[in-house]
Amino acid sequence: MAAVAQGGIEDEHGRRRRLTILAVCCASLLIVGLDVTIVNVALPSIAREFKGSISGLQWVVDAYTLVLASLLLLSGSTADRFGRRRTFITGLAIFSAGSLLCSVAGSLGMLIAFRMMQAVGGSMLNPVAMSIITNTFTDPRERAQAVGVWGAVVGVSIALGPVLGGLLVTSSGWRSVFWINVPVGLAAIALTLRFVPESRAPRARRFDAVGQLLVIVLLAGVTFAIIEAPSRGIGSPEILLAVGLAIAALIGLVTYEPRREEPLIDVRFLHSIPFASATATAVAAFAAFGGFLFANTLYLQGVRGLSPLHAGLATLPLAVATMVLAPISGRIVGRRGARLPLIGAGIAITAACIALTGIDAKTPLIEVLIPYTVFGIGFGLVNAPITNTAVSGMPRAQAGVAAGIASTSRQVGATLGVAIVGALVAGAVNHGAPTYSGTGASIVWIALAVCGALVLALGIYGTSSRARASAERTAIELNPEGLEAAQVMR
Repeated sequence: MAAVAQGGIEDEHGRRRRLTILAVCCASLLIVGLDVTIVNVALPSIAREFKGSISGLQWVVDAYTLVLASLLLLSGSTADRFGRRRTFITGLAIFSAGSLLCSVAGSLGMLIAFRMMQAVGGSMLNPVAMSIITNTFTDPRERAQAVGVWGAVVGVSIALGPVLGGLLVTSSGWRSVFWINVPVGLAAIALTLRFVPESRAPRARRFDAVGQLLVIVLLAGVTFAIIEAPSRGIGSPEILLAVGLAIAALIGLVTYEPRREEPLIDVRFLHSIPFASATATAVAAFAAFGGFLFANTLYLQGVRGLSPLHAGLATLPLAVATMVLAPISGRIVGRRGARLPLIGAGIAITAACIALTGIDAKTPLIEVLIPYTVFGIGFGLVNAPITNTAVSGMPRAQAGVAAGIASTSRQVGATLGVAIVGALVAGAVNHGAPTYSGTGASIVWIALAVCGALVLALGIYGTSSRARASAERTAIELNPEGLEAAQVMR
């Protein structure tokens, strides 16, 4: 009996330690997720102080998400090789230092540069934290629950950004949105040193410098072309060069990566339809969300004339809906699979964006807040199934890489969403329209509605019986012992 009691105590102690590790990892996700969106509310204040243009404001947001997207894969494999805790702590330190420098930036260029520094640190957090979680929670059911919590925090942190940002900007100025990261980052470092054990992949993959360079060129070229085309002209030498480099980088990735024994992007992952669909779904969903927040800032503060605080509060229904639906979505995924939440997310995001196509300065606020709430429902539903589906069937030895691909797809989506919405708005302005009005505004919301429709279509296809069969085949291909993990999706 004493042995049984001792075993029970040890099990409970182990569970508490695992939950503490989960909390530390989620804290890192919180500050990185907040920083994707919290800056949006501060953009008008930043523009006034530095006299920034629309493209300049786009770069304040996209410089961060672009660097994140470019380095997440490298950070995941680096952690697998040199140690996940070591990489995690380094990321927290760089992110906190970058945040402090952002708060004292003296120009728009300096702010953009320090945002890139933030992103270098941030790239070492999300995929590494997911890898730590995957290797800490070895029981498939417990791991699925932990991943569900992780997915919920993704939605909660990003949705809370505009509300918290509005409060901080109104009370203490735009620089305060960066202060909040410093104490959280320092506390996370202390807790990581105390509770998180070091871990590495049994056999770490080799670095793929060529693949990493090609990813950076591809994402940077596409983003530059979209953001700068309205002001420089589609046929300008700079835009043509950016597009040409992006196309060359894509061709290079497609032809070079499959030939490597240990590529940066293992194309075999994409043999799993659920994984490929989850990746594409993340791009579409976060493009809708990133574009939504950028358009929301232009509309609420630029058209309706709301203060940063009131603009942030206007997004509160979206944040609340996301917070309520995110954990519910995680439970649904654990019990019934990813299909129902993904279908609900696609319908809600599409419907909300369609409802917003006709808004202007005189639209009753309630007619704006209802679609905001519906959008929040959709966004709250989408994160848990993306995360769970992306890591299902992937071997733990490559957990950092698999998590990095899932996280990269989110940041790519957010980057493209801001770039596309900004380009549409800038194009309308260049043709004599106000900053945000009429047909130009409707085109923005129609574009975001298309993203929602893609989430719906991918949700149906990626959870079909054919998709599940492909995941099982891929699990066996990657790891003969991975079949059980793939069946978690059922």
